[in-house]
Amino acid sequence: MVSCRMIDRGDILNILNEALARSRVVVLTGPRQCGKTTLARELVHEDSINYLDLEDPASLARLDEPITALEHLQGLVVIDEVQRRPDLFPVLRVLADRRNKPAKFLILGSASGDLSRQTSESLAGRMERLTIGGFSLHELGSDAEEKLWLHGGFPLSYLAPNDVDSGMWRKNFIQTLLERDFPQWGVRVPTVALQRFWTMLAHYHGQTWNAAEPARALGVSESTVRRHLDLLTDAFMIRQLHPYHVNIRKRQVKAPKIYVRDSGLLHQLLGVETSKALLNHPKVGASWEGFVIEQVLMTEPHNDAWFWATHQGAEIDLILRRKSEMLGIECKRTDTPRMTPSIRNALEDLELTRVAVLYPGAKRFPISESVEAVPLRVLGRREPIFSDTTV
Repeated sequence: MVSCRMIDRGDILNILNEALARSRVVVLTGPRQCGKTTLARELVHEDSINYLDLEDPASLARLDEPITALEHLQGLVVIDEVQRRPDLFPVLRVLADRRNKPAKFLILGSASGDLSRQTSESLAGRMERLTIGGFSLHELGSDAEEKLWLHGGFPLSYLAPNDVDSGMWRKNFIQTLLERDFPQWGVRVPTVALQRFWTMLAHYHGQTWNAAEPARALGVSESTVRRHLDLLTDAFMIRQLHPYHVNIRKRQVKAPKIYVRDSGLLHQLLGVETSKALLNHPKVGASWEGFVIEQVLMTEPHNDAWFWATHQGAEIDLILRRKSEMLGIECKRTDTPRMTPSIRNALEDLELTRVAVLYPGAKRFPISESVEAVPLRVLGRREPIFSDTTV
């Protein structure tokens, strides 16, 4: 099998090194098993005294007296799975504020909600936060598109030698997250209930969120399913893509759209095991849309991201704000992308600079003065989607 270390993640490593050069503390977040530890071990060897893995009992024991364990370390110190010891954050603040600054800290975490709150409260003004996901087309190249879509970007899922082994890894990942990780993070929701809810979300993938229907189906309150949704969002399993609003007369959608962030996990939850089964599945279009959105958000520079939709039926799948520009993305799984009324409405109502229609074809061509058909594979060739706009 190809090793995770053989996949070039140099761009992410460069961004990480730049952040460490700027900041005393860098918090690297992302889902479990997405490659955070592999990246950290490129910077500090796992056998070093400066590497602490909080899933290792020996590292946990060292931190029984955290100031004593950490104050004499110099250079870069890595603390992996930090969400297991939230009491470390006040200690890190004290250490980061030392006048001579003998050490910098790289903190790895797999849950975004509490981790974000704790770091914001304890390390405000001292830290920089980076979020990564699994492999992307940008890293793997254009030829990886079909496999990456089917198996998803988690390294051990993508690198599995066949569909069966990839599916088994994803099945075990889901079980481990629900049965071991969530309880360790203090979650007190029954595993069966969360798995049912997560599977239900897979069937809502790409749709506007409405808590009433899943609440009825699960026999719980709407506030309970909202908490479940936030829990899976904090674990980087679900993306809540929020709506964009402008001051126009049309009634605009105000609820977020829901996506299972990793296409491989989506397919596992839907029971899709092969490329043939995926192409014949009724959610194939929604699956491809979510896959494209994740690839764009991992690759294309932007400051903010939303979707936009009106109750009259106009919509655009993704809006990116890049400095002062507003850019639109439409995901069309078709051989011949064309101008649509929705794109016209979005250009007019949102004052978009450009719209790119991403599709699974091979050629890039203009649809109108402001709209271009762009093959998804340009991301694998490391070409920009919006070649004419300023970065």
